[in-house]
Amino acid sequence: MATWSNLGLQDSNSPIMEQLNFFHDHTLLILIMITILVGYLMGMLFFNKFTNRLLLHGQTIEMIWTVLPAIVLMFIAMPSLRLLYLLDEVNNPAITLKTIGHQWYWSYEYSDFKNIEFDSYMIPTNELEMNSFRLLDVDNRIILPMNNQIRILVSAADVLHSWTIPCLGVKVDATPGRLNQTNFLINRPGLYFGQCSEICGANHSFMPIVIESIPTKNFIKWISTY
Repeated sequence: MATWSNLGLQDSNSPIMEQLNFFHDHTLLILIMITILVGYLMGMLFFNKFTNRLLLHGQTIEMIWTVLPAIVLMFIAMPSLRLLYLLDEVNNPAITLKTIGHQWYWSYEYSDFKNIEFDSYMIPTNELEMNSFRLLDVDNRIILPMNNQIRILVSAADVLHSWTIPCLGVKVDATPGRLNQTNFLINRPGLYFGQCSEICGANHSFMPIVIESIPTKNFIKWISTY
């Protein structure tokens, strides 16, 4: 069972990722139906002996195999366009977090709260504690409140990076001289891991991202004592 779970997307922890999961399953079902239909028709062509030497055209079947794929594409395109709109929509964010990519670590700024800033480096393997995750844990985690709209502003100081948290459905390019933004809402408390998904140099694999989602009252306590 664990093997099959690794073949799909990560478990969703935000409304956007839930919608992406639903769209993935919806599209996969359509592809399976098309594959079964085409396979059945190819099998019928291989194994039947019917011939018609006088057959020149068949306008009805030509109309069907032109119109039917167009209808199927509409069933894929409409949910896709809706999702693209939702991914770009920023709804009255409660908190803004600025993220800056460096070679090879991340910097974060809570500009809404007394300009809190810190760098986040991967913890080396020889310094890991027993309950830490190798090549994924960092010395300074991002602390964010659950059930709040979070806006992320992403940029880079040197080369291209990409700030990615798969289970939240977030993937934003960090481009020098450009400020990109996206938003998300975390459904539940927990630790959420991501990595830079842009090949940015020799230590590209060693700049992970860790978000720690906590209740709002605990976040207020943390931010007031930082």
